[in-house]
Amino acid sequence: MEVVACDLGQRQRETVPDLKVLVVDPGPRSDSWAYVTAGCWAAMEKDGHGLEFVMTAPVRDQRFIDLMAMTAHYHCAGHQLDLEHSMPIGGPWVPGSACDHLLISLPYLHGPDLERCPLPGGHARILWTLPVTAAEIEFRRREGHEALERLFDNAEIIPTDPFRASVV
Repeated sequence: MEVVACDLGQRQRETVPDLKVLVVDPGPRSDSWAYVTAGCWAAMEKDGHGLEFVMTAPVRDQRFIDLMAMTAHYHCAGHQLDLEHSMPIGGPWVPGSACDHLLISLPYLHGPDLERCPLPGGHARILWTLPVTAAEIEFRRREGHEALERLFDNAEIIPTDPFRASVV
């Protein structure tokens, strides 16, 4: 695991002062890289409880570190992401990908033990940032989060595949 300090400028520094992204190599349980924010909880915790975010990707790339820093800033700058929320990322997840939004979901790929991280004086809930398409976000708005997740399950998507087809 590598700890990467993130400094995306003065405004972001004020919003998430001690932001880091943990970059976790593939291991025996996964062939993917994990990128985990560390700093949202400290910036936003209430009564010892707050959020952090994890993204799973096929390779190690600075773009994913930057995207997690952007997610942390978006969350802490007043948007307060939570389960079943989404956010646009301003372009494709990777060049050529149709995925241009993040869907906030349970960390299914990592198992339920990752979701709750005990901390001194409280805990962080770690939620998954799943890259999705604008069409999938629109479907979720009409039909609901559970309906979209059923489509993902039925299509057996590979969530780390940046070139996967939209399920809608």
